[in-house]
Amino acid sequence: MVTAAGAGSDRVLLYAPGAAQRRWRLRDWIAGLGLFAATAAVILWQNAHLAVLWDLSYVLDTADRMALGQIPYRGFPLVHAPLTFLVQAALIRLAGHVYWHHIAYVTAMGGLGTVLAWRITLETLRERIQHAWILALLLATPLAVLGIYCIFPHPSYDCDCAFWMLVAIWALQRAESGSAGRGFTAGALTCVPLFFKQNMGLPFLAAVVGAAAVLLIARSARRTAPHGRRPVPGGLGSPHAPEDRSPLALLSGVAVTLALAALTLHFTTGIGNCLHWTIRIAGQRRLPAFRDMLGIYLDPSLLWTLPCIAAALVLLGRTRGGFPSRIFGFFLLAAPFAATLLSLLVYQDADERGDALLALWPLLLILATAAAFWNLYRRRTALTLRTLLPFVVLVAVNGTLMSQQLWGSTYAIWPLLVLLLAETIVALGAVTGAMPRAWPAPGPAMFIAITLLVCGGFYTASEERLSYAQFPAGAAMRSAYPQLAGLAMPGEYLPDFDELLRYASAHIPFDDGLILIPGEDLFYYATGRVPRFPVLLFDPTTDVYSPQQVAALVRSRGIHWLIVKRNLQLTTDATPDHANLLAAVEREFTLATRLRGYDVYRR
Repeated sequence: MVTAAGAGSDRVLLYAPGAAQRRWRLRDWIAGLGLFAATAAVILWQNAHLAVLWDLSYVLDTADRMALGQIPYRGFPLVHAPLTFLVQAALIRLAGHVYWHHIAYVTAMGGLGTVLAWRITLETLRERIQHAWILALLLATPLAVLGIYCIFPHPSYDCDCAFWMLVAIWALQRAESGSAGRGFTAGALTCVPLFFKQNMGLPFLAAVVGAAAVLLIARSARRTAPHGRRPVPGGLGSPHAPEDRSPLALLSGVAVTLALAALTLHFTTGIGNCLHWTIRIAGQRRLPAFRDMLGIYLDPSLLWTLPCIAAALVLLGRTRGGFPSRIFGFFLLAAPFAATLLSLLVYQDADERGDALLALWPLLLILATAAAFWNLYRRRTALTLRTLLPFVVLVAVNGTLMSQQLWGSTYAIWPLLVLLLAETIVALGAVTGAMPRAWPAPGPAMFIAITLLVCGGFYTASEERLSYAQFPAGAAMRSAYPQLAGLAMPGEYLPDFDELLRYASAHIPFDDGLILIPGEDLFYYATGRVPRFPVLLFDPTTDVYSPQQVAALVRSRGIHWLIVKRNLQLTTDATPDHANLLAAVEREFTLATRLRGYDVYRR
């Protein structure tokens, strides 16, 4: 169905996709399977040669204690939302302690995330632009190396949250079909990311609720306004607008889901306990200063990339500029991406190459914000949930960047950037004066896709995002323990850990309490022992106790063994106040043995 909005230069074609257009054809199945397989191959390759023990042990050891029946927030401190740990706990309960099952999980999630991002992009583009299928495939292709689990290939709350954001956005795109059930389901799914990661899910949920409120206010204003311009058929304010019911259904889904979640928390962990750890304590330890949040938009590269894009838009928008003017405009438009590609030749250091790629984020976020407002202005007479979705994605992205800014936070949300690129390409066609069907979008989209694919491939392969862990040269080593089948990494970390497991099996009674400092290994997951100490990982975020409090807990919890790891995979020991912690704890113990990578003390 094709409808028109506005008049003259403000005319916008809307290609509203129906059920027949959404039905998968042979080419869709081939493209979808290809994207899934390519993404899965990268994730499997990553897991075949590396592992980051610090993050992996935190997630799986915490999940294991939940699988054993220990209750977070009430029984032990946890500063993260619960769902990633509960999902892994369910996997442990269903499939046992076998690490490759978790690899299968992240592989499936990563592949599905890429396919979801492609379908959402396709749905966005085919409303307003020709060659939408090709464009969507081009934009989604870089996700084969930059997908949600490609850069960090282990179970992670950021990655899970990004996946469920994509699921919710996919549902939100379909919430305006006139079915209250779809709106309700979309509202329910919008709440899910909050329970995977707070700083990602909460802004996302708030943005969706805000968008629904804007639609309700706009509908109320249209009803009370004097008769004037005739509403666009099917647009907000039309007597038969299917989306008129979607905001209320959406808000109902949100309200019911949050109420059910609150009841569940009340009868399990306690709402007060959950809010204390996931909001108050997490905010104290992880929320950066406001100037640090805005720091991503002060990247020096913006001093030349933004003027380049502005000049390109002026040249491309000149109706009398002629062919040379447009060619020069396209060169200026491509300059920031060409510079990123050239960085592969100019820089040999992976850190500098990674910075050149990440520098595209603030530029593209600024362009996407301008594009979202431009597209909203051009479709103001057809205000719908879809026209507000880019703002929802922008809020979610900026909420994610609050945690560790560009370097630390972007690894799971490249699919969200692709969604914003789709809106930006549509807006570029409008700004330059070309009708959407005439805008030669495949050229810019191909150049952007090649840049992200090539530079993203080098970024992922260099493991720059994982540079806080050490990966010595040499072949990947594997554990001899069946519980760790599938875990591989270079260096002597796994052989050393196997030695510790053998010693523990022979000399440490199964029911004795232990404390491991800093807790970098999958000890509880591999042994099936029950943790008796509240903290499993001594990290600035997760360790909430002072050295004196740790020593007091060692005595009160009946901890009989202390295991201190010497050969850390982390480049720097992240244990808060490490020296004072060991001084406070070691006086309770006597050295029992010194293994290759560990000191074992007995009380």
